[in-house]
Parts: sequence; structure tokens; C-alpha cells
Amino acid sequence: MSNAALVLRQFRFTNKAFWRNPAAAFFTFAFPLLFLVIFTTLFGAADITINGNDISVATFYIAGIAAFSVITACYTNIAMSLVFARDLGVLKRVKGTPLPGWAYLAARMLHAVAVALLLVVICLVFGMLLYDAELPLSSIPAFVVTLVVGAACFSALGMAVTTIVPNADAAPAIVNATILPLLFVSDVFIPLQDPPAWLDTLGKIFPVRRFSEAMQQVFFPGAGSSGFAFADLGVLLIWGAIGLGVAVRRFSWEPRR
Repeated sequence: MSNAALVLRQFRFTNKAFWRNPAAAFFTFAFPLLFLVIFTTLFGAADITINGNDISVATFYIAGIAAFSVITACYTNIAMSLVFARDLGVLKRVKGTPLPGWAYLAARMLHAVAVALLLVVICLVFGMLLYDAELPLSSIPAFVVTLVVGAACFSALGMAVTTIVPNADAAPAIVNATILPLLFVSDVFIPLQDPPAWLDTLGKIFPVRRFSEAMQQVFFPGAGSSGFAFADLGVLLIWGAIGLGVAVRRFSWEPRR
């Protein structure tokens, strides 16, 4: 079989395994929508300005929760599922099969990207129906590119973070500790209006803020803008390359003692 056929076959298997665990699949999709309802209920009455557009906070959260959906599917889920599979010996057995290790991981990344895309579409439809959100037609190419780049970046970082997680018991604490604080200071859960300079500078170093702002540029482009946030996409590509490099060098297929 060709390399592409191997990846697609493993992708189909991963997809079947995902949907055959309905409880996990349900909460994967319900969790971002739950956050969307909670935040819009609590903070949705105010108005803010993004790229010269005056919008309601409820509409703002469509972009923020869309970014959160990608991060959940591609970073949190990949990191935790790989650590649990490693501790159960599944990765060790996969490594012992004729399937190349890179094909297995590529299929996992491809599946995470597919789930992230579906999640974002659901959030977008949900926002259109309940919060009058809309995706400008001129921003659709930027929307697709931003989603793919963001999903690939956080998938690579999800694999990289498994290298610092010693065992499955520690996975939830470590994975959440590396992402939750950034979600609160990166224009995802809380709209940042004139934040302190040090916080603004710190946030822009990390990919969560960059991805959130790229999604805002897609949903709320300025006058004459195509929706592409090239600087933010460049930082995401750099972080993705770093994550991929760490994963290639330090990824472990065997349970740690």
C-alpha cells in the first residue's frame, strides 16, 4: 500500500473508534457549546470594537469558542489520548506492527483536524441561529486556511506535550495547566480591551492568542481586508514546527516507569 493509503486506512479506524465511544464523542462536541452558552449569557449584553467593527460580546464569543474548539480537539484530546494509549501499551503494540509510526501519528492528527473542523462548523451554525453571527463571504478562504494552520499547530503541540507527561494519572493536570491559563489571557474566554502592556506582550508570544486573533480577523475583518492575519499565522507555523520537532525527537512509544 502507498503511504497515503496507510494513513487513510488508519484514519478510518481512528474515526470508527472515536464514534464507537458515544459518551466521549458527545462531550467533545457539547463542551464548547456549553461554554458558548454560559459566556454569552453572562457577558453577552455589552458591545466591543474589533478591527473597527462594533459587535456584541455574544457575537465575539463565536470566534473565541471556535478557536477553543480547535484547541480542545487538537491539543487537549490528542495529548490525553496518546498518553493513555501509551500507558495501556497500545502505542508499543502499534510500533511492533508493520504500520509505520509516522503513519499512525499522521492519521491521529488528520482525525483531530477533521473533528476540529466539524466542531467549528457546529459552533458557527449555532451562533448564526442564536446570536446573529455571520462569516463574511470574503473571509471564507482565510477561514479555511486559519483553521487548517491552527489545527495542525495544536496537533503538533499536543504530541509534543506528551513528552513531559510521566503517566496517564498526571495527564489531565499537566495538559490543562499548560493551556487553561493561556485561554483566559488570550482573548478566548474574556475579551481583552486595553490589557496591561506586559500581559499583552506575554500573550502574543504564545499560539493561543495568535490563533484567537486570527479567528477574530476572519469573522470581523476590517474594511477591505481579506481576513488573513499573516503575522499570526506565521507565529502559529513556527510553534507548530517547534512542536513537531520536539515530538519527532522525544516522543515515546513505550510506557514510562
